[in-house]
Formats: sequence, structure tokens, C-alpha cells
Amino acid sequence: MNIAVMKTKAELALAQQFAAAKLTGARADAVAAFDKVGLPSRRVEEWKYTDLRARLTEAFPLAKAAVKSAAVAKPPLASIAAIEVHVVNGQFQRSDAAVAGLTITAMSKATGQLTAVPADPIAALALALATDGVVVTVADNAVIEKPVHIIFATAIDEPSAVATRNIIRIGNNARVTIIESHVANGDAARQVHGLTDITVGDGSEVTHIKTANAKATETNLSSWVATLGAHANYRAFQLTASHGLTRNQLFVTYAGEHSKLDISGVMLGRNSDHIDTTLVVDHAVPHCVSRELFKIVLDDRARGIFQGKVIVRPHAQKSDGKQMANALMLSDDAEFDSKPELEIYADDVVCGHGATCAELNEDLVFYCRSRGIPEDQARALLIESFIGEALEKLEHEGIRDALRAVALEWLATKAV
Repeated sequence: MNIAVMKTKAELALAQQFAAAKLTGARADAVAAFDKVGLPSRRVEEWKYTDLRARLTEAFPLAKAAVKSAAVAKPPLASIAAIEVHVVNGQFQRSDAAVAGLTITAMSKATGQLTAVPADPIAALALALATDGVVVTVADNAVIEKPVHIIFATAIDEPSAVATRNIIRIGNNARVTIIESHVANGDAARQVHGLTDITVGDGSEVTHIKTANAKATETNLSSWVATLGAHANYRAFQLTASHGLTRNQLFVTYAGEHSKLDISGVMLGRNSDHIDTTLVVDHAVPHCVSRELFKIVLDDRARGIFQGKVIVRPHAQKSDGKQMANALMLSDDAEFDSKPELEIYADDVVCGHGATCAELNEDLVFYCRSRGIPEDQARALLIESFIGEALEKLEHEGIRDALRAVALEWLATKAV
């Protein structure tokens, strides 16, 4: 006997939005995919630590027309010389692109770009809600010297939702750095949904960086879906200094041999922040390498989650996958949940995972104080050293220094 599950207030509001929008094509398919399962709860294994059905109690209407991009807050990486792209309140506004081998267009003007509807319900929800986004295309053999900086901004004065669908297509033997900055104006509650589809061509090198410094009233649900060609090198980094509910998802599939994924990140939480990073790396072909390293700092009643699954398919021999999550607890009331997984169906592989959770070493604090360093500064230095291993993976010195400054500013901010 099938037992009907009652829809929540948020699910009913979403259903009304979808009905009013009269969606077609891939977005209609995404609505159907989401409607089958609804908002995931803790009964869904991948969401056992982030019960979205309980936490997302209402669904806000989509944000009104965007304000001018000049009026939005500056992101932490604004000082980096880059090719800027502005997406405000879910609407593509402008791009500085005038570089050979690089094309940047609004998602709303793209044709034939949508891929299959994602199996994940939140990625499907982002596709269904998306009003616009950006398409970044790098041609074969192109070397884009400046980073492409996509600034996703919300400027609202009433509770609103923003959703974007983005596509990043990197040709063969190309090189580029992509930066995503998420910034917010105003204190109104907001729900931010994002789905980004990334394809890295054979022999290409891509660095993909995301920064999110949200507000206490923000829910940020982000999904990256990446496919790597042969001999590709995809380096990803995510810095989340959040003040609300954040879920970062990254799904990576190797489509060609001898490729490498190196993803790292820093999660900084305090007050009642809830930061969830969930990764699924699919070694679908042989001779590929994956590395995952995350540093988590939690204070007050914050909760951090790291879920990392590495799948090695039966024919993916010579796979090499390693993941590590280290948490530093600054409060007895903070919580860290780690769920590393290895799903291995081949026998000639090198795979491993690990997780640690510890408090700040008071002996080291005392050592610093004995050298004349004030206690607050000593603790900040030790925390900076702790997250430094992840930050050092960033090769661009200017970006690395700017993100370190974000972390130091977070450390200097007191809990409320």
C-alpha cells in the first residue's frame, strides 16, 4: 500500500509558482523530477545531516527585476584584474568579454544548451526555477590570461528567491580560471539556487573558484555538475564564510583517462550557521586521480557537514582517490558531521579517506602568549595556519591573498 506524503508549505508554494509559470521543455521535465521526491529529508541518506524538508519552511517568490550592477556590493575578489560578468537577482546584466577564444552570453539567449535533467532534487529545482544565468565558452587551444569573474548578486528589500542556470564549456587544450562570487545587498531573507554544468575538454586546465559570504537570513543551495575529458586538470576551490544555511554540491564524472581533479575548500561557521559540502566523484574510466581536502572551523552553535563519496567503476583500474576533512572546533556547542565513502568495484586502485576533529591546541596558544602575542591574535594565527593548507592549493597569488583576507576578517568578527 502506498502512503501519500503530505506536501509542506514550501512545496505547495513551489507547485503554485511552477503552475503559474507554465514551463516547457527541460524546465518542465525538471519540475516533474522534483515533484516526484519533493524537498529531501533526513530519511534520504545523502541529506541525513541537512533536513531540507524541515529547514526550508516556505518558498519565497522570485526576485523582482534586477537593479543596476553598479549598485550591488563589491565581492572580496573585486580587486583582482579579471573579465567581469554580472548576474543580478538572477538576471544576466553585462560582460566585459572581448577576448579571442572566449564567448560569454546570457543563458536566456542560448539555444540547444540544456543538458539532461539532474537526478538530484535540488539541482532539478534550480533548473526549474532558473530565470537566467550565464554561458561561458572557451574555444579549443585558447589561453585566457585573465580570470573570468562571474559576480552573482542579490539586491532585494523583501523576502525573495533567486535561481540561475549556468553552463561552462571548455574546449580541448585550453586554459582558464573561473571565479564565482556570491554577494548580497540588504538584510531581507533570500533563497539562492544555482546549477552550473561544467565540461572540461581533453588536455585542458581549469581552475574554478567559488566564494560565498552570505547573511544570517540566506539559504544557498548550489550544485556543480562537471565532466572531465582525457588528460584534463580541473582544480576547484570553495570558500564559504556563511551566516545561514548553505549546501554546496559537486558531482564529477571522468569521461576520459589520465585526468585529475583537485578540489579543496574552507568552511567557516559561527552562531547557528549550517554549512554542508557534499561531493560525489565518479571514476568511470581508468588512470584518473582525485584529491579532496577541506578545512572546517566552527564556533558557537554552528554545524559543519562534509560528505565525500568516491566511486570506482569495475573497469576503472589504476584509479587513485584520496579525501580528507579536518575540523577545528572553537566551541563545545558546535557540531561536525563527516561521512566519507569509498564505493570500489575494481581491484587495482589506490584509494583512502580520513577525517579529524579537534580543539585548538592550548599549549600552542600559551607558547604564542609567552612570546608576547596577545591571546586573540595568537588564536587567529593558529586558525590561519590550520586553513592555510587548503588556501595554499590556490596558485594565483592575488586570489590566494584575497581569500586569506576574507578568512581573517571572519576571524576578527565577533559572534552575535
